[in-house]
Amino acid sequence: MRAYIIRRLLLVIPTFIGISMLTFALIQLAPGSPIAYKLQGMEGDMQADAATRDIIEQTKALYGLDKPIPVQYALWLGRLLRFDFGNSMKDQRPVMEKIVEALPVTLMFNLISIFLVYIISIPVGVYSATHPGTKRDSSLTIILFILYSMPTFWVAMLLILFLGGGEYLDWFPIHGLQSGTAESMSLLSRIADHVWHMVLPLFCLTYGGLALLSRYMRAGMLDVLRQDYIRTARAYGFSERTVLWKYTMRNSLIAIVTLLGSLLPALIGGSIIIETIFSIPGMGRLAFEAVLSRDYPLIMGEVTIASLLTLAGLLLSDLLYVAVDPRIKLG
Repeated sequence: MRAYIIRRLLLVIPTFIGISMLTFALIQLAPGSPIAYKLQGMEGDMQADAATRDIIEQTKALYGLDKPIPVQYALWLGRLLRFDFGNSMKDQRPVMEKIVEALPVTLMFNLISIFLVYIISIPVGVYSATHPGTKRDSSLTIILFILYSMPTFWVAMLLILFLGGGEYLDWFPIHGLQSGTAESMSLLSRIADHVWHMVLPLFCLTYGGLALLSRYMRAGMLDVLRQDYIRTARAYGFSERTVLWKYTMRNSLIAIVTLLGSLLPALIGGSIIIETIFSIPGMGRLAFEAVLSRDYPLIMGEVTIASLLTLAGLLLSDLLYVAVDPRIKLG
């Protein structure tokens, strides 16, 4: 196990370098530039005066954009080894400082979402698998397929329209993580206010993964229930509860444990949409604003953190796979 973990950690290095090189190249080749974005803020004659070649070249030299792309990447990688992402081109603040402020928010939402997905999808999948072909199973199947097919941004807009005071009910707040009067609230009221602000974003982050994992859990359990050793256990007179929880559940979990590695990057990608729509100050909204302003250092910092989180999720998925199924040998 230790040797396997070391090999996987070593494999992270070339994988991350490949991701960062591709991202760096795509950013450089994308239309627009941070210099053009900065010059857009000037008006009238000032813009005409500023948009001279000398000013542009000076600005490029200031941010290192006058060097060849491979040299720029090498310099960025060197700074990364010192945990220095550079300064944001938009406001000159250190990129690491901005990420440290936003990362806890996104991690909180994603971890809670993953917990909710698994804690709900497992019993839903088990119920469907133990009641196949019934009306309730069919109803759950229809509901889950509908949930999985609905785009996240569309669901978010519907929730705002119907439950966030858009046109109908005003049950949930739709902006930020706390009310404007939160500072004057008691501790319990502030916690309740914080949780109330999280309801709609968490639902949007959770329902797709919940629908997917519930179906995987159902399919995995149905497959296990058809195995010969399950029929043998029943023939020996074990109760259905013992057969289900002792002999079926563990092997059925293999089907959804391996999905953790793909669920985490999906949630990180979904955070961009959800945090932007609900004005949540997390990594997703920060990445969206960085792309709009062509803030290269901030974009690369975001990609670095997202890549490391994704690679960590893949490693955790492999380790959980072995924990659930001891027959798997790590090679």
